[in-house]
Amino acid sequence: MKKLLRKLINRETVTYLIFGVLTTAVSFATAGAAKFLLERAGCGDSVVSDVSTVISWICAVTFAYVTNRIWVFKSRANGFKAIVKEAALFYGGRLSTLVVETVIMRLGYSVMGINYWITKITANVVVLILNYIISKFIIFRKKKEETDEQQYTG
Repeated sequence: MKKLLRKLINRETVTYLIFGVLTTAVSFATAGAAKFLLERAGCGDSVVSDVSTVISWICAVTFAYVTNRIWVFKSRANGFKAIVKEAALFYGGRLSTLVVETVIMRLGYSVMGINYWITKITANVVVLILNYIISKFIIFRKKKEETDEQQYTG
């Protein structure tokens, strides 16, 4: 059990959770601002849900990419081509979870009438878990040489 806990609770997962909370704050702040403006413009629930989700997604993903690259996964991608490839993978992975979030928001808020913020929190928990899996095992995956080097250097 201790071995499993050590594997689950480490520098990477703790910093991911910290920046995940901050990314969620960016997402919620921008979603709230967009929701406020769209409602004042007289937009319907579906437009409010979809547009506020996309706006908050763009802001949150940009923040998440920078923080994940630098502090969470400590990316070693160097050079324009490598960074563009990494960023494209990151945004692509996040696009897939945007679809998940949009479906949850549409079903929860627009169709079922569940409170916007309860639906948003639920969607963000699901997305946070999926994003970690995608980032860890696809985007910022360590190459074999890097993991071998880490084992020897501690």
